[in-house]
Amino acid sequence: MAGKKALLVTTVSGFVPQFEMNNVKLLQDMGYEVHYASNYHTPSYGTDNHRLDGTGIIRHQIDFVRSPFKLANFHVYRQLRNLMKHGHFNLVHCHTPMGGVMARLAAHSTHTAPVIYTAHGFHFFQGSSLMNWLCYYPMERFLSRFTDQQICINHEDYNRARKTFHAKYVDYIPGVGINLTCFPTYNAAAVLNKKKELGIPADRIILLSSGELIKRKNHETILRAIAQLTDTSCIHYVICGHGKLDAYLYELTQNLGITNCVTFLGYRQDILEVLQTADVFLFPSYQEGLPVALLEAMASGIAVICSDIRGNRDLMGESMSETASLKFCHGGIMVKKADNTAAYCQALCHLLNAPQKLKELGMENRKRCEEFGEKSVTEKMEEIYKRLSH
Repeated sequence: MAGKKALLVTTVSGFVPQFEMNNVKLLQDMGYEVHYASNYHTPSYGTDNHRLDGTGIIRHQIDFVRSPFKLANFHVYRQLRNLMKHGHFNLVHCHTPMGGVMARLAAHSTHTAPVIYTAHGFHFFQGSSLMNWLCYYPMERFLSRFTDQQICINHEDYNRARKTFHAKYVDYIPGVGINLTCFPTYNAAAVLNKKKELGIPADRIILLSSGELIKRKNHETILRAIAQLTDTSCIHYVICGHGKLDAYLYELTQNLGITNCVTFLGYRQDILEVLQTADVFLFPSYQEGLPVALLEAMASGIAVICSDIRGNRDLMGESMSETASLKFCHGGIMVKKADNTAAYCQALCHLLNAPQKLKELGMENRKRCEEFGEKSVTEKMEEIYKRLSH
C-alpha cells in the first residue's frame, strides 16, 4: 500500500477540515499520501485555511465556482484534468456538488480510478423545486456511470441512488462520524462562566442555532417566530455562524424589535462549549444531507425544534404524534413546513410552557446519537477504501 496517492476534491477548502479529517487519517494510516484539490480562496467554515496546517495534506489550488452555469467551469475542468494527468492518483474521493461533477469528468477523461463520490445531500429531494430536479437529477444520474462508489448519508438519497443510478457500488454511511467522547459533561459552574464570557444572560432559557448565515439555513424564520411570542422576557436566542446574510439578519433583528433577546456570535471554534449553554436547539433549514450541527446539538443533550426535511428526519426518528403543522418526536419537535413562522412560534410555546421536559428530551437525543458516531462510520469507510484498493 505504501506510496499510493489519494486525491480529495471539494469546491470550498474548509470542507475537509470541517467534515473529512476522519477519512484523511484513515487514508494516511492505510499508507496513502493525501492530496487535496479545492479553491483555497473560498475557505468557508472559518476565514482561512490554518486548520490544514500540520495535517500532512498536500494542497492544490483549483479555481472552483459553485454555479454549474458559469464558463469558468471549463477552466476548472482543465485544471483538474492536468492535475490528475500528472498526479498519478490511485484513488479520488470527491464531495460537494460541483466538486463531484468536475472531479468525475476529469477522472473519466484521464482514466483515473477508482472514484468515490459522497453526496452530502443531493440538490433534488422530496419537496425540492422542479428546477432542481430538471438541472441536477439528470446530471447526477449521468455522472453515476463514472462513479465506482456512491456514498449517501441519508436514507432518502440512498434509496434513490440504489434504484436509479449506475455506480458500481452504492452504500449508506450514517454521516461523517462525530467523536461522541469529546462532548463535555454538564458542569453548572463552567456553563455559568461561558454565559458570562459570551455576554448572554444566566437567568433565561437559551435558544441556539448554529450554521452559515445563508438563505438555505433559514435563520430569518426563527427571528420572525421569536418576534411573534407574546413574552420574550424568559428567553435569549443565540446564533453561531457567519455568511452573506450577516448584515440583513442584523437589520431584520432591529426592525423586529428583538435585539434585546438576540445575540450573534459569529463563527465559533468552541461550539461544543457554546452548546452546553443551550436549552433548546433551533434548526429550521430548507435543505440538509445529514446535518452535523444538529447531530452535535443532540449529542450535547439538547431538546430540538427543527424542520421536517430529509436528514433531520434520519436523526430525529419517527414522530410519536402529529398536528396539522408539527410532528412530536422523542427528542423534540419537527415543523412540517420549513418557512411556517407560526408553527415555529407554536413549537417554541409548547416547549417553553413545559421547561421540565427539556432535560428529558435532551437525554433521548443523546441516546439516539450513538449510531452516528465516529467509530461506526470509520469502520464502514475502511471497508469501502479496502474494497476499492484491490
